[in-house]
Amino acid sequence: MRSQLDVVVVGEGPGPLIVLLHGFGAPGDDLVSLARAIRAPKGTRFAFPAAPISLSMMPGMDSRAWWNIDMMRLQLAMERGELRDLTRGEPDGLTEARAAMDAVLSELRTKLSPTKLVLGGFSQGSMLAVDVALRTEQKVDALVVLSGTLVAEEVWVPRMKVLAGLPIFQSHGVRDPILPYALAERLRDELAGAGAAVTFASFRGGHEIPMPVLDALGTFLGGALGADA
Repeated sequence: MRSQLDVVVVGEGPGPLIVLLHGFGAPGDDLVSLARAIRAPKGTRFAFPAAPISLSMMPGMDSRAWWNIDMMRLQLAMERGELRDLTRGEPDGLTEARAAMDAVLSELRTKLSPTKLVLGGFSQGSMLAVDVALRTEQKVDALVVLSGTLVAEEVWVPRMKVLAGLPIFQSHGVRDPILPYALAERLRDELAGAGAAVTFASFRGGHEIPMPVLDALGTFLGGALGADA
């Protein structure tokens, strides 16, 4: 399958490849600056795919999504302080997004021949990264989940045994108003219970990627990729 997604690749070298997926409503190149901010082993390249769905959120802004979200329902839940639980059922569009990312990974592996492949993302992008890692036949050497949550519990949890031994970096803000911290802890516990090697970085913030998380991620990558970052 040939990918139809735009992908920005940063860096040169014969080393690992880190693929990061942006969150809902962000432009396709939203995470590209992380290639300079993340302390990664020498020769590491980064790839930043743009989600396929174009949203009309703000005039002149490139807003994209991996699958659609009911924004009105989300806003009401936040105003009421309700727990936003996405564990029941698979989101409409997840299957198509997963197929598109599987094709991207296949193309990147063929073109760049990375020594190791790290898959991850932020928010909605991190959920897709987990879903791909759970179902792909391609080898993923480490997983990065930045402010993600547990989705489709009845499908994900039984499959998590395929991640046994996999290094996983997960971060989440204890004051996240969009994806509750308690559900991030639940995802962490399910992954660890399945045998994954989870490094969990909590921080006193919201739905974001603060510098302490990037520092911790750099340390994680140095270990997971078998090189000094």
